[in-house]
Amino acid sequence: MANDELVRFKHILDAAKEALSFVKDKSKADLTKDRMLVLSLVKEIEIIGEAASKISDKTKTKYFRVPWIDIIGMRNHLIHAYFDVDLDVVWNTVTHDLPFLVTEIEKIILPKNDS
Repeated sequence: MANDELVRFKHILDAAKEALSFVKDKSKADLTKDRMLVLSLVKEIEIIGEAASKISDKTKTKYFRVPWIDIIGMRNHLIHAYFDVDLDVVWNTVTHDLPFLVTEIEKIILPKNDS
């Protein structure tokens, strides 16, 4: 894997973990009351999508369990349809999709202990 792709994977992992930290001890109802939380989550999802868009097709094919098209599509929707952000989708993305993504990215970038 190219070094710049490793950096992108780390950006994805960092943004996903940060988004998860933002929702710790929160509920979906908090999104309607906390504009900063919404903006923070949206920004982290955008970062994940932007970094994912810079991963080569060859690497995306190799790591096919990562839903690349969905990740990039979500980023594009948030960037281009910023006026139409569905808080249910944001919440579900962070609470249901990001834990899986963190696990998959960690498998890719963290060294394996074969002992």
